[in-house]
Amino acid sequence: MATIKTTNPFTGKLIKKYERFSEEQINNCLQKSAATFPAWAATDITERATLIKKVADLLLERTDSLARLMTEEMGKPIVQSRAEIEKCAWVCDFYAKNGAKFLSDALIETDAVESFISYDPLGTVLAIMPWNYPFWQVLRFAAPTLTAGNTAILKHAENVTGCALALEQLFVDAGYPEGCFQAILADHEAIEELIGHEVVQAVSLTGSEKAGRAIAEIAGKNLKKTVLELGGNNACVVWEDADLDEHLDIMVKARMQNNGQSCIAAKRFIVVETIYDEFLDKFKKKVAGFVTGSPMDEDTYISVMAREDLAKGLEDQVKKSVEMGAEVVMGNTRKGAYFEPTLLTKVTAEMPVFKEETFGPVAAIIKVRDRQAAIDMARNSDFGLGTMLFTQDIEEARKAISQIPDGAFFINEMVKSDPRLPFGGTKNSGYGRELSREGILAFVNEKTVYIN
Repeated sequence: MATIKTTNPFTGKLIKKYERFSEEQINNCLQKSAATFPAWAATDITERATLIKKVADLLLERTDSLARLMTEEMGKPIVQSRAEIEKCAWVCDFYAKNGAKFLSDALIETDAVESFISYDPLGTVLAIMPWNYPFWQVLRFAAPTLTAGNTAILKHAENVTGCALALEQLFVDAGYPEGCFQAILADHEAIEELIGHEVVQAVSLTGSEKAGRAIAEIAGKNLKKTVLELGGNNACVVWEDADLDEHLDIMVKARMQNNGQSCIAAKRFIVVETIYDEFLDKFKKKVAGFVTGSPMDEDTYISVMAREDLAKGLEDQVKKSVEMGAEVVMGNTRKGAYFEPTLLTKVTAEMPVFKEETFGPVAAIIKVRDRQAAIDMARNSDFGLGTMLFTQDIEEARKAISQIPDGAFFINEMVKSDPRLPFGGTKNSGYGRELSREGILAFVNEKTVYIN
């Protein structure tokens, strides 16, 4: 049986070995999930809300140990790991408080004596999740999906296998019925069979564009509903009247938090020429002040990427862009899984750092003539997760909203996920929405009921 090895990306040392599940073990998980579903779907929403609130409480109780596990497995600075666990507790608490309201029947006046929409759970939902936010990505799916009455099976990224099993234990310890939430240790080859299995009713994927296309093809062939949250190439637009003293920290954080490994990170900084020099100077100084080192150190802001191959891939994108004329004004050194925070100027639309997703601490900075040129440049992307615009002219900024076909538009703030707001993308960034009311309705049957 094949072995999964988790490795600390900072030390390079083996953390633990795990055995992948056999076909029999995977089938047992599927059957257990199917057997659990009817009683779970019939469980009163108040009880389901009580259980997800218990998960929130356990997350806060275990913040330090879970954060440490996350940092060991994928290199996230420990302070940011704790913040991720706290955000996970928030999303659980949000659905504990709002789940019943979101799932209540929607009464509609027609010719019937009574007509309404009921929201019934679908069954077992398969979640295929990435390593970059190993708890948050899972819980923003699981909290609404389980609260809606579905059961869930998690196929997590192998380098965060410890996090996957810790998540399963959270639901067990919170008192969820056996089979309600299960993590399976399986390779990519097993995914096609999982999606095609009669027990699985829908699939949620957070991952790359390539993975999204493959999963959508398999799910489509099997007529299974999907929600896809894929890559991003977010623009950070800086108009000439932007208040850099007020907002520069936000702009830098939007690129560099989590060592730049975020789908919704600012990746293309599009700056109007009259403020460009000031922006570049202040951005460089801010990045130069970051503490780099062990992700376990409290002061560290930049550490290693999650794996050495990821750092090598980023290095290759930068190298190709430099060969095409980009200029390195800071950084561009790699040592193992560490990639130095890097700023590139003279970036054009043909370069990898402009048109591809750069998943690491690299900022492509582009100078443009005026406001409209900045909006036009921001639109120039195959991705559509989000755009952020910094300006003091809010009324003009409002006019730009409809010009950007992304899933989110943030003014004077970084694009971020919030349990209260729907989250998702357009174009090559996927489809469907997570979080808010839309997130809990993503995997339900919106059933029309008509009574005469």
